Amino acid sequence: MLKTAECVSPGHPDKMCDRISDAVLDAYLTQDPKSRVAVETVGSHGKIFVTGEVTTLAKDVDIVKIVESIAGTDHQIDVHIVKQSPEIARGVDAAGEGTGAGDQGIMTGYATRETDSYMPKEYELARELCQAVYEKYPYDGKTQVTINDKGEISSVVCSFQNAPTSELRPLVESVIPGASEYHINPTGDWSQGGFDADAGLTGRKIIVDNYGPEIAVGGGAFSGKDPSKVDRSAAYMARRVAVDYLEKYPEAQAVLVKLAYAIGHPEALMAVAIVDGVPEDVEGYDLTPNGIRSFLELDAPIYGKTAEWGHFGRGFNWK
Repeated sequence: MLKTAECVSPGHPDKMCDRISDAVLDAYLTQDPKSRVAVETVGSHGKIFVTGEVTTLAKDVDIVKIVESIAGTDHQIDVHIVKQSPEIARGVDAAGEGTGAGDQGIMTGYATRETDSYMPKEYELARELCQAVYEKYPYDGKTQVTINDKGEISSVVCSFQNAPTSELRPLVESVIPGASEYHINPTGDWSQGGFDADAGLTGRKIIVDNYGPEIAVGGGAFSGKDPSKVDRSAAYMARRVAVDYLEKYPEAQAVLVKLAYAIGHPEALMAVAIVDGVPEDVEGYDLTPNGIRSFLELDAPIYGKTAEWGHFGRGFNWK
């Protein structure tokens, strides 16, 4: 059995959009921790469009300046922000001030003993490689690692903008030695990247944001959303519960947690932890949106960092 995962650099166009959306979120939360934010970004060939819904007490958030700090000043930037739909707000406030779930959905969390970070090995290897290459070549790029069922490296793929193959290959081999095969800049060296080469969109890298393709996700994206949106906050909580249960059972090898919510309803409709294939009810946690945001301290402007290198296994409160 082979398992493969990829990682993309912060300079990838989709990640640029995630970073912009979360930087905008942070700007609102800095002034008003209870801001309701759902912001999307699209970038493509000299144009960047930021749109969405924001209800906040914050004043003078300069979205154009935020975009330029991440993407540079050589873009036409358009911003279209409106207030949150009163019907969505009614759902969030249905059970009291801000206590209802901001949407329906299914969220998953995962933890495995394969790595010290409790992340899948193929995922962690792809991320570590991408981070190492990005440190030298801070541009658009992707990595991909395939391992077999013994944990041995089958293949490595690395494509990075402005990184000559003659320099990139020895760097990759030093970070991940001993692979059966390496594919370094498979179509040749390249210098046109980011929004100059491809369109980007917030939320298009949800598998990279989670655990890689071996682990199912509920389908909701994270970036640009405040913690009343349970597709973000409950996914973080599911990871925290998965880590806690893995540590609770020292002999366990993997834990998958599944949570489900209905808009406007505070309590989770499903909360199950599957420990090495055996399900049990999750108990001992406040899984309401307010309980989660308080426990994980999600009202703080912490989200810009989450958008850079994945949301899990990086030392955040949800681990």
